[in-house]
Amino acid sequence: MNDQSTPLPADATAGRDRVTVRRAPRIGAFLVVGGFLGFLATLIVTSLFEADPGVGFAASLAYFSLYGVSAGVLVGAVLAVLIDRRSRRRARTIEVEREEVPAEPEAGLPEPTRDGDTPTT
Repeated sequence: MNDQSTPLPADATAGRDRVTVRRAPRIGAFLVVGGFLGFLATLIVTSLFEADPGVGFAASLAYFSLYGVSAGVLVGAVLAVLIDRRSRRRARTIEVEREEVPAEPEAGLPEPTRDGDTPTT
C-alpha cells in the first residue's frame, strides 16, 4: 500500500464523521458453543451413573440434554453480554473521512437505458 492519494472524480462527495469503534463478540457463537458444552457436560454426567434398564441410556441422555443444553446456552448468553459490556467500555471514538464515488459500469456490459432495461443485441 502506498501513501499517494488518488484524485477524486469531479462528481465525488466527501465528508468527515465521528464513529465509535469497538470489538463486539458474536453472540450466536457464544450460544452455540455454550449449548455444545452443555451437551458434553450432560453426556459426561449421564454416563457416570448406571442407566435405568426400563428407559435406556439414550432416552436418559436426551431427557437430561434438555436441561444441559439450555443451561449451556444460558451461560453462553450471560458470558457474551458481560464481554459485550466490557467492549463498550473500551470503545474509541475516531474521526473518519467518507468518500462517495459513483460506480462505473463494468467493461463489456451494455449500459442500462433510462427505464432500467438493458438493450438487446
